[in-house]
Amino acid sequence: MSETQTQLPTEIWIPASWQEYLQTLADLLDDQGKSYYYKGYMRLEMPPVSFDHGQDHVIIIFAVTLFATLTGIPATGLDTTTFRKTGVQDCQPDIAYYLREQAQSIPTGTGIVNLDRYPTPDLVIEIAKTSLLDDLGIKRSLYEDLNVSEYWVVDVQNAQIIAYAMADQGSKRIQESQVLPGLVIAILEEALRRSREMSQSEVCAWLLCQFQQNAG
Repeated sequence: MSETQTQLPTEIWIPASWQEYLQTLADLLDDQGKSYYYKGYMRLEMPPVSFDHGQDHVIIIFAVTLFATLTGIPATGLDTTTFRKTGVQDCQPDIAYYLREQAQSIPTGTGIVNLDRYPTPDLVIEIAKTSLLDDLGIKRSLYEDLNVSEYWVVDVQNAQIIAYAMADQGSKRIQESQVLPGLVIAILEEALRRSREMSQSEVCAWLLCQFQQNAG
């Protein structure tokens, strides 16, 4: 572990200029954690290491991609990708999706997604094992300001999903996705609960049946 890593606090927001933030990222180039920048503050997060976090991450990606496939909605999912408005905001959500006409808006070979050039994701998802309050608070404000259409926070401890529709730099709770119409949040929560008791392949088979029944 580098000297910089031992000195910088993680899991909290600390004041920093944009240049200080970029320098910190350069110093931690080999680190696999996540980073955020918003309103003159930066936040560094250690890489997720828990089984529960990883398990829920996989289930949610499968569920969203499967639903989009079955309903014919073009979708491109991204895993822990950096989205940046230079000098203003930076974020690395656990999961992000571009949908419909935006599904192919980011060309292959892109590194950091420059939001001054490319559109904001339609759906952003954070998997919260230890960062729940921050994901529901400051990060939600960050994604509101970025004009994300929909934001979900997966509460790993309680197998729950707090979902928001976002518009006009504000947000409201929803029980059914608006960017993926017909996708009921309660079904995803049941999938998370089932994943505690059965294999992921069994959960995925259950999800397939649920989505096909609802489509019928």
